[in-house]
Amino acid sequence: MDLVLFDLDNTLIAGDSDFEWAQFLIAKGVLDRALYEARNLEFYEQYKAGTLDIEIFLDFQLQPLARYPRAQLDAWLGEFMRRHILPIVGRKARALVHHHLDSGALCAIVTATNSFVTAPLARNLGIAHLIATIPAHENGQFTGQPRGTPSFREGKIIRVEDWLEAMGLWWGSFERSWFYSDSQNDLPLLSKVSNPVAVDPDPTLRAHAETAGWPVISLLG
Repeated sequence: MDLVLFDLDNTLIAGDSDFEWAQFLIAKGVLDRALYEARNLEFYEQYKAGTLDIEIFLDFQLQPLARYPRAQLDAWLGEFMRRHILPIVGRKARALVHHHLDSGALCAIVTATNSFVTAPLARNLGIAHLIATIPAHENGQFTGQPRGTPSFREGKIIRVEDWLEAMGLWWGSFERSWFYSDSQNDLPLLSKVSNPVAVDPDPTLRAHAETAGWPVISLLG
């Protein structure tokens, strides 16, 4: 059996769900544009540059979840998925996921974006396992804080290994392991698997992939 891991943002979707979720809330007037838009853009540029402080970002990204009842958040999330996320899942991305699922591989999405935002898309793609940053909650209400290790950079390896261990598995349980990603932030996990694949990569990842001889593919369209 193979292990197949997929990054989400700018890999399986042609955009960044973290960034777009904040923009969606700003557009609806849920978040104050003057206070949030410039910071959202700043964090996104830091992420692309590989300089993002994940703890500071998660404080920014998760705090709005603590201000509203879960039913209201779920309604907004449903609209967000229909209008902004499902339209940017390309046919090539769906075909790649289905290819690996049909082969019998153990598949998971491994993303820094929080599980509240990403779980509906994982279900839509038919991927049963989601390794994402977890927003903490108490009594059915989000606290605005993360729980456990954020699924970011080296944290993705920790989270994947914890997930495998919970099933009685480890890297050596698989004939081959794959990870598909667009981002330099994922170089730790890309370097861990036996079959790293750069997908529409940023310049830093592209240069690394070309030097290392990793496949470079596009899922756009």
